Amino acid sequence: MSYFIDRYKQLIGKFRNQKLNLSTAEYKQRLEKEKAVYKDCENVSDLPAIFRYWADTHLIPVFREFGFATPEHFFFKEIVRYANISGTKTIRMISIGAGNCDVETYIAQHLIHEGIHNFTIECLDINENMLTRGKAYSKENNVDKYITQVIGDFNNWIPDGKYDIVIANQSLHHVVNLEGLFAAIASSLVPNGRFMVSDMIGRNGHQRWPEAMAELIPFWDEMPESYKYNQILKRYEAHFLDHDCSTEGFEGIRSQDILPLLIKRFNFDLFLPFANIIMVFIDRAFGHNFNSDADWDRDFIDRIHKTDVELISAGIITPTQMVASLCVEEVVTRKPGHLTPQFCVRQ
Repeated sequence: MSYFIDRYKQLIGKFRNQKLNLSTAEYKQRLEKEKAVYKDCENVSDLPAIFRYWADTHLIPVFREFGFATPEHFFFKEIVRYANISGTKTIRMISIGAGNCDVETYIAQHLIHEGIHNFTIECLDINENMLTRGKAYSKENNVDKYITQVIGDFNNWIPDGKYDIVIANQSLHHVVNLEGLFAAIASSLVPNGRFMVSDMIGRNGHQRWPEAMAELIPFWDEMPESYKYNQILKRYEAHFLDHDCSTEGFEGIRSQDILPLLIKRFNFDLFLPFANIIMVFIDRAFGHNFNSDADWDRDFIDRIHKTDVELISAGIITPTQMVASLCVEEVVTRKPGHLTPQFCVRQ
């Protein structure tokens, strides 16, 4: 384990010191592997039924208090809010790490339905195969005149002008050069422009911090043996193995740095954090083992969620997910109770 910790520090140190030296052999190797993983991935959000049960029961009611129902709906509603406040003639947007452009197509469809036609969305991604699918998808849904595909690496992105809105949907946890990207985004925003984010902010590699592990293990031990099969890694885990997803590709490479760096660079118009240990049980690895219609399964998930909420509220563990709308200017933050961005950073 110490080898991987040291190797990780060396890797991050290399990119921090060399900044945008994207020609390093290790970066290229990881990049090609990452592109290969998503080359034929048409549905990056193929979540288990038990995730949908949890979201419908526990997450959506919280979201609705802030005027939206899902992360995709969050982007749409915040863009409409911006359009109504700014009165700008044309809303120029860019989505960082857009992938298959499905969220961007959703946004375009709903803006048009709302009667808003004065907008453009640029979809930036390094994966040409995903952008090709995105182009076809936007055309199939009759919004292709609003959406353009841009091949590029967000680790060395240089904006070619000003944007009203920058979107990052589940992409920041793949970014190595967060400092460079956040600086580029801040410089690209028009006055009172918005940087809208839905992403993971937990420990690097999507691991658990020790205090979260201490709360997770009793639930794991209670779980039926048949539920302990890791559907992604294809292995049975009698004891929970806290897998580091960042050792080969970019999955969660600097997740724990996202929130602290955002606090340094931006101000939060909206901050809605959520979830920690519950994610282990409802995500792709183990979530498919649950029956979302079974009473025991639902009660088990309800109890873990309740524990999550109480521990996050008390500051004992920190959230691993968030949706947020940020800006450069000072603004009063919309947030759930006392859960400020600063409160949710693990000390």
